[in-house]
Amino acid sequence: MDLAYTPKQKAFRAELRSWLARNVPKAPLASYDTREGFEQHREWERRLFESRLSMVMWPEHLGGRGCDLIEWLIFEEEYYAAGAPMRVNQNGQLLLGPTLMEFGSEAQKQRFLPRMAASDDMWAQGWSEPNAGSDMAAITSKATLSGDGSHYILNGQKTWSTRAIFADWVFGLFRSEAGSSRHHGLSYLLAPLDAPGVTIRPIIALNGKQAFAEIFFDDVKVPVDNRIGEEGQGWHVAMATAGFERGLLLRSPARFQATARKLVALYQANRDSADRDPSIRDAVCEAWMGAEAYALSAYHTVGRLAKGAKIGAEASTNKIVWSELDLKMHETAMRILGARGELLAEAPDAGTDAAGWLDGFLFAQAGPIYAGTNEIQRNIIAERMLGLPKS
Repeated sequence: MDLAYTPKQKAFRAELRSWLARNVPKAPLASYDTREGFEQHREWERRLFESRLSMVMWPEHLGGRGCDLIEWLIFEEEYYAAGAPMRVNQNGQLLLGPTLMEFGSEAQKQRFLPRMAASDDMWAQGWSEPNAGSDMAAITSKATLSGDGSHYILNGQKTWSTRAIFADWVFGLFRSEAGSSRHHGLSYLLAPLDAPGVTIRPIIALNGKQAFAEIFFDDVKVPVDNRIGEEGQGWHVAMATAGFERGLLLRSPARFQATARKLVALYQANRDSADRDPSIRDAVCEAWMGAEAYALSAYHTVGRLAKGAKIGAEASTNKIVWSELDLKMHETAMRILGARGELLAEAPDAGTDAAGWLDGFLFAQAGPIYAGTNEIQRNIIAERMLGLPKS
């Protein structure tokens, strides 16, 4: 694997570094799990879009820059190194966007992708239901085709929809074939969250913010033109979206390299107390090595993709690696901080070095659960990659 950058890639990195140095907000934005913070992040996304930096790997005519995946990795490295705001429209840009690229009609791409790149439309994901979590094939929310075939009528409930309380649209799976079961008879639909019959109720996260919501559909009309892929083929389309979620796009290596660098700095600032437990030093070293190994693996994967390969079941290995790496890094940080780690950032005794670690620790608990639990991912690896029999 050749890790030398081309002159074009070096110039792109220099351009990014310069732009970010000039434009990254000096003060942190409010949490995007609040209305104020959500709108602040939307405005930041629009600033990125105006400089063609929102979705650098999308085609220019759809709101992107036409970069390849190596350049996307470079973008992510510079973005996280600059301490830029977290991306708020990830459900749309990193999950639905690539799905539309692969399965959407040209009209759908033109309609949705430029507005998504600009964050004029913010997206939530409608997978989970009260009785369909990791077992997504248990979905019961219905999409009934109208008599004239022009629209679907949606009824049912989705839950744990990230940022749906503030989003404009939701994408999700609905059972469109009466009497169907499991993976069959599902359709992949896009629904506006301000449509008549939609009710949204916030779900309060561990940190007290409105990170999630449940969505109720009561005779909600959605045009057939809002279906992605063919009628009843929603499972196939959704598995592509899940691949993007578990693979590189949702959680780039740069995110974890930034956390690893922050963890090293935390250890160095608290070394006298941390070294009382020699295992903490080992955990910090392992975290840094794990983040670097994930980054090298990503470059290897991107090289394979450039030669025509596809990411299949191995996306499940990615998901396990980044979710468990994130959890271990934050657990190590909490061990270094000791009792201070339990203090909110605004507490007088928290200290500047503790900022962000508690929120990150709480969020990391969800990593092995969302995007398909790690238990499910291990089953996928065993059956589809290793060829082992089902238990």
